[in-house]
Amino acid sequence: QVQLVESGGGLVQAGGSLTLSCVADGRTWSRSGLGWFRQAPGKEREIVAAISRLGGHTYYAESVKGRSTIYRDNTKNTMFLQIHAMKIEDTAIYYCAADVGAWATAPTVLPAQYDHWGQGTQVTVSS
Repeated sequence: QVQLVESGGGLVQAGGSLTLSCVADGRTWSRSGLGWFRQAPGKEREIVAAISRLGGHTYYAESVKGRSTIYRDNTKNTMFLQIHAMKIEDTAIYYCAADVGAWATAPTVLPAQYDHWGQGTQVTVSS
């Protein structure tokens, strides 16, 4: 079982910035594509961003494109998501996920393709 642990959530004012982290055990890190998802109350889980196994290819949802950055540090088995210019609608529980055995150069976009999920971290954006 791959364990993923998110951190960095909390309360942030609209217009501010936030950096989320996701640490995973190292057994499958190098073989995994990674992604960030979020789920707001009453809404379905949606993808926020994803990064390929080698880190060279990324995907961003339109809702965060241009104001967010996903990256991974393979020496520390850690993935990050920076979001700037935070909006009220960014309020959600944010989850990181791993797709073990993913393509090396393509980010995994579909939730069903992910094998392992973290417990989530709450992000609340206030006005």
